[in-house]
Amino acid sequence: METSKAKILYVEDDVNLGFVTTDNLKLKGYQTVYCKDGKTALDAFKKEPFDICILDVMLPEIDGFTVARTIREKNKSIPIIFITAKTMKEDRIAGFMTGADDYITKPFSIEELLLRIEVFLKRSKVTENKNALPVHFNIGNYYFDFEGLFLEIKKERKQLTLKEAELLRFFCMNLDKISKREEILKTLWGNDDYFMGRSLDVFISRLRKYLDKDKRISIENIHGVGFRMCIES
Repeated sequence: METSKAKILYVEDDVNLGFVTTDNLKLKGYQTVYCKDGKTALDAFKKEPFDICILDVMLPEIDGFTVARTIREKNKSIPIIFITAKTMKEDRIAGFMTGADDYITKPFSIEELLLRIEVFLKRSKVTENKNALPVHFNIGNYYFDFEGLFLEIKKERKQLTLKEAELLRFFCMNLDKISKREEILKTLWGNDDYFMGRSLDVFISRLRKYLDKDKRISIENIHGVGFRMCIES
């Protein structure tokens, strides 16, 4: 996926910030659809495909969390980045609960936003990196396809978000090993601050739920250290 062809859905109710950011994104070659409220954003999402969504939390008509949940119902793999106010720390956790992959706090620099976008677009190109890391795994009675972003057991398929798939692949590649929290966070999120740690807990809870049809599989919390995924023989 070439940067010049990547299409961004950008939703921000602050018109001044919205236009400035949109202009900068377009200057970098991104096709950018700018919406000022949640309803317009969802209408746009239904009409055309996007490669990444950037959502402000506080939006008129329909709030950012609701927009994210609706997008996730229709597309499990598209990266979603939330824009949150610096003081609204609880928004970050709520954002991860609704299916967001990352967040950026106001005020932010266009360079920081561009870096986040580029990271997710590169990660989305899973089909171009087949030989870099394994993409198919057998986990107990489950079959996990990282490339297709799904987990399957007895013909029952669960579609995963990219972040869920990345975390599950990390555990598959470190099976029976204790992985430190900071190692997981730095590998998948790029840093290990408190709120990223809380988001990791959210994603691990999801994986445990997805894997609960095979009771031999467990993701253990090693107190004060990190996590370990095991499969009983």
